[in-house]
Amino acid sequence: MAANPFDLSGKVAFVTGGNGGLGLGMSLGLAGAGASIVIASRNEGKTAGAVAEINATGARAAGVSCDVTDAASISAAVEAAVDEFGGIDILVNNSGTSFRAQPEDIPEEEWDRVLDTNLKGVFLVSKAVYPQIKARGSGKIINIGSMMSIFASEYASPYASSKGGVVQFSKSCAIAWAKDNIQVNTILPGWLHTDMTDAFLQMYPEREKLIEDRTPAARWGLPPDLAGTAVYLASAASDFVTGASIAVDGGYSVK
Repeated sequence: MAANPFDLSGKVAFVTGGNGGLGLGMSLGLAGAGASIVIASRNEGKTAGAVAEINATGARAAGVSCDVTDAASISAAVEAAVDEFGGIDILVNNSGTSFRAQPEDIPEEEWDRVLDTNLKGVFLVSKAVYPQIKARGSGKIINIGSMMSIFASEYASPYASSKGGVVQFSKSCAIAWAKDNIQVNTILPGWLHTDMTDAFLQMYPEREKLIEDRTPAARWGLPPDLAGTAVYLASAASDFVTGASIAVDGGYSVK
């Protein structure tokens, strides 16, 4: 193991949805540890801003256009990333979406949209990036689940179902790709302020205080709160950790 097992110098991280929220928080953390960052997202204007923010820290970043529900788009994004940086060592499957309604009120097209993005997207991107990581001789895949991978939600059943699937897919890949020295793990974020959760609070404003009161840390999280866990799972420090799910939720899921 290196003298500093958390050092990511010389590594390249491909981060889906890395242009804002949790994705940008993790991208900045990985960049701070020495990694070069590829921001993969559909919103090119927002991606350009994230790339500029990362580059301003002295790290190296680039953006690629990527729709995680489209295999051709993913393939082109991976090819562009490899052309730019020479390879990929770390994959962060962060892109996600949600739809909130009681199960009986969920349109089929919304169910499909959430599952296609949150679960099928993780499969498609992992499948596309796997050969690149394998070619490096080792690597890391970090999938973003949710505390709703652990327990259900009456108002977000497509999201909870997709995130439960992410954990099981991660475990399957951890077994399958151990032979390639690739570790696959899942981060389970709790209640952190992002555009997605702020939209939730607009629908259910009374829940902000209820959630804070239940959380042992007595606060909501922020995107930088995921950075340390992402660096750990992307680095040599976690070489003997695979198939694990790590909650980053201030203790919400254990109370």
